[in-house]
Amino acid sequence: MKIRARTFPSHTAGMLYACKQLLRFGWQQALSCLFPVVIFAALALTRFVDLPLLPRYDWLLLICLLMQVLMVWLKLESLDELKVITLFHVIGLALELFKVHMGSWSYPGDGYSKLAGVPLYSGFMYASVASYLCQAWRRLKVELIQWPPTPIVMILAAAIYLNFFVHHYWIDIRWILSVWVLIVFWKAKVRYSVGKDHYRMPLVCSFALIGFFIWIAENIATFFGAWIYPDQREAWSLVHLGKVSSWLLLVIVSFLIVASLKRVKGNRNSTCTK
Repeated sequence: MKIRARTFPSHTAGMLYACKQLLRFGWQQALSCLFPVVIFAALALTRFVDLPLLPRYDWLLLICLLMQVLMVWLKLESLDELKVITLFHVIGLALELFKVHMGSWSYPGDGYSKLAGVPLYSGFMYASVASYLCQAWRRLKVELIQWPPTPIVMILAAAIYLNFFVHHYWIDIRWILSVWVLIVFWKAKVRYSVGKDHYRMPLVCSFALIGFFIWIAENIATFFGAWIYPDQREAWSLVHLGKVSSWLLLVIVSFLIVASLKRVKGNRNSTCTK
C-alpha cells in the first residue's frame, strides 16, 4: 500500500486540511476511549454522590460489568476483543493483588466485592486500556511495519510484567528493559489511517505518548479516589512523574499482547481465504 501524497494550492489550505485531519484523529481517539471515559464518570459520580444499598466499590463493579455487556451487545467490541479484554482483567487483577499486599497503594473503602483488599472493579481499569487499544486498532486501521520476531516480543513482554513483581525482592531493571525496548522496536513503525490518508509513527513514540496520557488519567483517577498511594493518604497530590515509566512499560505489555493476537488472527484469516 502506498502512502498517499497530497499537494495543496496554498499554505493556508494545507493548514486547514491538517487541522481537519487532527480533529478527525482526535474524534476517533475519543470514540476509542469510551470504556475509560465511563469508568472516570463512574468514579466521579460515586465520589460525590452516596449511592444507596451497596458500597461504592460494588457500584463501580456493577457499572463496569454493565458497560462491558453493552459494548458487546451494541457491537462496539467483538467476542474476540472481549477475550483479550478479559485476559487483561485477569493480568491486572493479579498485579493489583500483589501490589496492594506489598503496600504500593491501597483501597481503603468498604465493599462486598473486595478480594484480599482489592476491589474487583480494579481489573476493569486495566481492561479499559485493552479496550482502547482494540478500538483504536480497528477505527484507525492500524498496521505494523517491521514487527520484530514474535518469540522476542513475547519474552520481552513477560520480562516487563515479571519485573513489576520481582523488583520488590531484587533490583528494579525497568531501565534495562526500556533500553531493550528501544533496541527491539527501533525500526518498527505503526501505520494508521485517518479518512483516506495514511500516516506512520515510530512505535516507540506511540508507546511513550500512550504511557504519558495514562499517567494523566492516573492523576484524575486518584483525585476521584480510585486508589490511594502512600503519599496521598493525608491529601491528594500529583502522582510522581516517574510513574510514567511504569505505565509506559505496562502499555508496552498491553500493546504487545494485542498486537500478537491481532497478527495471529490476521494470519489465520489469510490462511482460510486461500
